[in-house]
Amino acid sequence: MHNRTPDERAARVPTIHIVSDSIGETAQVVARAAAAQFGVTNPRLEIFSKVRSFEEVRDYLLAHARHHEDVLGDDRMLVMYTLVNAEIREPLQAFLAETPNIVAVDVLTAAVDAVSQMSGMDPIGKPGMLRVVDRNYFKRIGALEFTIAHDDGRAPEDLTKADIVLLGVSRSSKTPLSIYLAQQGLKVANVPLDPSTEPPAQLFEVDRTRLFGLMITPEVLLDIRKKRIKKAAGKMQMIAKDYADPEYIYRDLEASRALMRRLGCIVVHTEGRAVEETAQEILRYYERSHPSTTDILE
Repeated sequence: MHNRTPDERAARVPTIHIVSDSIGETAQVVARAAAAQFGVTNPRLEIFSKVRSFEEVRDYLLAHARHHEDVLGDDRMLVMYTLVNAEIREPLQAFLAETPNIVAVDVLTAAVDAVSQMSGMDPIGKPGMLRVVDRNYFKRIGALEFTIAHDDGRAPEDLTKADIVLLGVSRSSKTPLSIYLAQQGLKVANVPLDPSTEPPAQLFEVDRTRLFGLMITPEVLLDIRKKRIKKAAGKMQMIAKDYADPEYIYRDLEASRALMRRLGCIVVHTEGRAVEETAQEILRYYERSHPSTTDILE
């Protein structure tokens, strides 16, 4: 695979047909994740959603298999489906068992059955439950609004109202991490640290289990700031001498590290890591002290 060009890999990954009695959101995520393992991040998807009967699914699949035969000379096709309605899913499974030219993946059933087995409960069986507008939706919206309003040290008087407070020097990934965590429903504030500026006094009032210091190595930070200067103009160019000076960066990080020790916050390194990876480490620490509750649909 590694010897093939991106275009060659994309050509070899077949169109993935998504079939769902909702909108197919879950199957699309799985399809993209599977294709990405072959170096194809934007696979061809054809989506047949809101299906209401086995017959329309069967007719759709047979018609597309004939089209594949006519156009490609090969009637094989790849299908990923999420069907919570057993009256559609069960006859489809029987049909697929007798139709070897259709390679099909049932994305949802095994996971639902596993939860059912462990919980002793029957599934609700209602399509589109992931998209139900419930209190979690409004919680995420509120968290994003709070986080945007408290980005880059704004409104320090509200620091004790945040679920999580991130602090770190410039370009240590504070804002991307804040937004990612807010999308999980957490109110996040972030505070920039600079040796020439006193941190807000309210930082010392925040519960230390909610405080996370972001640390990065001087070498990586220097490289990031140099790239930032090249893209910037105006005021950034005026302060560039200190901003990307190795000695200034070293003092910047040492002062930040000293403050983090005084605060007793958890220190997380961000260099060489995706935002999602760093966020998961923060969430693991956070949930030890603030375990989340399970949301129940009434």
